[in-house]
Amino acid sequence: MFAPLLVIIYLAFISLGLPDTLLGAAWPSIYPEFHVPLSHAGAISMTIAAGTILSSLMSERITGRMGTGAVTAGSVAVTAVALFGFSFASSYPMLILWAVPYGLGAGSVDASLNNYVALHYESRHMSWLHCMWGIGASAGPHIMAYCLGSSGGWHMGYRCIGALQLMLTVVLFLSLPLWQRSKTHQAVTEERSTFPPSEYTVRSRSLRPALSFRDILRLPGATAVMLCFFAYCALESTAGLWAGSYLVICKGIHPETAASFMGLLFLGVTIGRAISGFMTIRFSDDRMIQIGLCIIAAGLFFLLLPAGTRCTLTGLILIGLGCAPVYPSIIHSTPSHFGAERSQAVIGVQMASAYVGSCFIPPLFGLIANHLTVAWFPAFLLVLLTLIAVMHCRLLRALASGKHALKSGGHGQNR
Repeated sequence: MFAPLLVIIYLAFISLGLPDTLLGAAWPSIYPEFHVPLSHAGAISMTIAAGTILSSLMSERITGRMGTGAVTAGSVAVTAVALFGFSFASSYPMLILWAVPYGLGAGSVDASLNNYVALHYESRHMSWLHCMWGIGASAGPHIMAYCLGSSGGWHMGYRCIGALQLMLTVVLFLSLPLWQRSKTHQAVTEERSTFPPSEYTVRSRSLRPALSFRDILRLPGATAVMLCFFAYCALESTAGLWAGSYLVICKGIHPETAASFMGLLFLGVTIGRAISGFMTIRFSDDRMIQIGLCIIAAGLFFLLLPAGTRCTLTGLILIGLGCAPVYPSIIHSTPSHFGAERSQAVIGVQMASAYVGSCFIPPLFGLIANHLTVAWFPAFLLVLLTLIAVMHCRLLRALASGKHALKSGGHGQNR
């Protein structure tokens, strides 16, 4: 159904991944040119994250006014402009300046597009779409590496990704009628249905006000899912940033080999999401999250074993495979857990929680590694994994209690 639109959404998810890994790939070439310390990449990353958090929290209001298609096209356009700004930057402060639209463009489209897919498509598409994000995230550094090997350098790398984003912007603006057609088709289907209009339809037609942050926190299970998402993204980003250092310092693996192992970690995430798409045909979103957490636990067990390189490699691959279903399953389960009429607001807050985790927790472990030892890496991930599992269980209990209370209230009214 709406196959052309689904193709556009797949392309949009690839574009979401393209810029995400560029800074890490380009920074070794950037900081000597601007004569700044290596650690100054953190300020750029946190500026991007701050913009992303802000636009995620505003996503319900923006999407309610503009629609998902226009938000997607506009956000990709803003990101393209920011990438071109990076490519022409001649000083470190200019990078900080361009990091602001870089982050603002990423947050609203991420929340809006994820909510649209959660509402309109099966769980397998959510997994496969995030697999497309992995392809984009993997392709970005390769494009940057090619440009670094040429005379263009990192400037040309950002310019190439910016040009790709600009071309996708044109495609997205041309596809706006498809988004409108999809919306019209859904409205006609609901009108012809023998069932009464859903609460989502009634409330959206009445142009209900956007939920405030306090309103969202009052929803049963909202705090739990926020902490669950926070801890998951903290785990994934900490693993991505510090696994290489752990391999070199604690396992005695050569830096080049450790770098290739890091590639296998993200390859595991990408392949795992492709496999997860088929698994969701049989398993529910909540079951997929539980399966993923068990696989991550197995990966940490292998990582902690005092064995050889193969055991360590197995642990990293398992961590990547375990991470694969968690993110898309949490997103896709949001409408069923909190209601379609609230899903955009809840997903926006979830995405903000995720960016807070990926922004602050990896630097926190950096302080631990600096003042204690990087050998705490598996134990640190285990703490985050435990927090994810506890919060997911608390979410399910809160939802079950809410449904039980609703049924009890309904029976009381019948009596």
